[in-house]
Amino acid sequence: MSFFSNFHSDRCPGQFTGNPLNGLTEKVCIQAEKIFDACIRQTQIDNYTLTLTDLTPANPTYPLTFISARSLTAEATVSNLSIDRQVDKNCARVQATLTIPVEVLYTDANGVEGSATANVSIVEDVLLFVPAPSIMPFSVKGVVSVVAPEGSFDATNNTFTVNICATVILKISMLVELLVPTYGYCVIPPAQEYSQEVCSGFFELPLYPQGCHCNGKG
Repeated sequence: MSFFSNFHSDRCPGQFTGNPLNGLTEKVCIQAEKIFDACIRQTQIDNYTLTLTDLTPANPTYPLTFISARSLTAEATVSNLSIDRQVDKNCARVQATLTIPVEVLYTDANGVEGSATANVSIVEDVLLFVPAPSIMPFSVKGVVSVVAPEGSFDATNNTFTVNICATVILKISMLVELLVPTYGYCVIPPAQEYSQEVCSGFFELPLYPQGCHCNGKG
């Protein structure tokens, strides 16, 4: 069993039915990442240059043929951060450079498949709500997904020129302690082990044939 397949317990995650206030048993303090604000931007970047590093296998035979490129992590490295609070607005101008490592797949001139790493840098300049100054600091994080479905090799610099599809979620977050009402501890259902059950179809057959009747007279 699992949370997904076991909906019979009142201590399992799921949608509410009836009055959600019924059954509350306690108040607990939990530590969680609170998201104060977030925004998403999806963009296409044409003719972006990927500088290759950590080629595997090393010393391929040039020229290379591009196959694809995809981000290696879901969180970008944030640098060049600038936060300018707006006097007349309940928000701030947030500027940052997001650096995303990507894996590049290719074949060399001999048809040998290889891979390398490269970095994609995206500049963000957006308006977001930023909490008032406090002892606990907030963080600016970038959740990213980058793919490059097509590209060409530049023999002059041994780089790839690609078209990038990028999804960037910029969010303002802080690690906080929240007081929340709860229904108590979750009930963890027992695991259901995976089995191919090779004999299941055979074991489900009846012991003797069923419904052996004919319309004619014997």
